[in-house]
Amino acid sequence: MGFLKKFFRNVFRDGSMPLGTSSFEHLSEEELEAHLGVARYGNFMLTDAVRPSYDLQVIPCQAYRHDSYHDEESKSTVPVLMGAVSREELFEAFMDLLDPLGSVVDVVLETSHSRPETGHTDLYREHIDMPVLKSILWEYEDLLLNDGCVGLAVLNPGIPQEVQLDEHKLLIVYGENQAPFEEAFRGRSVQLDEQVRFVTEAEHVHSSSDQYAEQFEELKTRLGMDCGYM
Repeated sequence: MGFLKKFFRNVFRDGSMPLGTSSFEHLSEEELEAHLGVARYGNFMLTDAVRPSYDLQVIPCQAYRHDSYHDEESKSTVPVLMGAVSREELFEAFMDLLDPLGSVVDVVLETSHSRPETGHTDLYREHIDMPVLKSILWEYEDLLLNDGCVGLAVLNPGIPQEVQLDEHKLLIVYGENQAPFEEAFRGRSVQLDEQVRFVTEAEHVHSSSDQYAEQFEELKTRLGMDCGYM
């Protein structure tokens, strides 16, 4: 059972499945290895960061939809766009979504490398020029696409708008003016589907590695992030 032990040490399960009902629970090594090796579902290619449940409660696909976020503290509701983009164009689509944010932005890195159970740490950097940020992010494309313990948010508090490439490698946009972001999605052939479900809405697993954890530390330094907050 060496592969299974390695799997459960380096990959953690997420979702709302009650204890003892995981679709991974009674798999053989061969069944698990075969499932984790599947990255393509039709025309949609996953990154290495996440895999859906073994029983495919959600089948990954490319689309975006409208949603909303309710802030309990301020009692306000913020419009949201959520999208999944096939691996071949995911990073380019993320870069396209950054353009409407302006020339100077803030950046948040989210990491759960040191938290194998629950929770994460956020690292914040204010006021970075967009061309500088994009140049750095391109250098770490592999990390940002394939590490299931890393998420990234870029925001302009003055608008306010925020774009996330989260740890599931979904693209999420927060803010009132959604038109330029919807145009960016359509420009990458990502179509609107209000009924689409994402991998976050069912059991799924995240994957990372020691190598990615080291690269994350490098990226943190490049972005000038020395402290974190919960």
